[in-house]
Amino acid sequence: MLGQLIRFGITGVAVTLFYAAVYWPLATYVMNPNLAVLVAFALATAVGRFAHGAVSFRGHGTRSRRTLYRFFAVQLLGMLLNQGFTWLLVTGPFWHGPTWWPLVPAIFVVPLVTFGLQRNWVFA
Repeated sequence: MLGQLIRFGITGVAVTLFYAAVYWPLATYVMNPNLAVLVAFALATAVGRFAHGAVSFRGHGTRSRRTLYRFFAVQLLGMLLNQGFTWLLVTGPFWHGPTWWPLVPAIFVVPLVTFGLQRNWVFA
């Protein structure tokens, strides 16, 4: 499991940086931050599906249609978390912070949640 966690960390950092590189410019200069989350997360999910399956969880569990559905269910949860953080910190009624604020929980909270679910449910 330690090797998986290390591989997940390396792959996850790359996918998370990809997400941030897509989200931040879109949210800052192009569109509403909540819409930017959807675009960035869709692209990062496509990259992450293959990266995590091939690297993070290689040799662990099975790859099937069920795995694909579960992977997307976990990604949907991650997207909803990122959407919630973006709403709470940038576009919601309480704070109107800079567009980079939601990247903090996107980097430090969402990957831990998705790792646990992917390890124990998706690629089990």
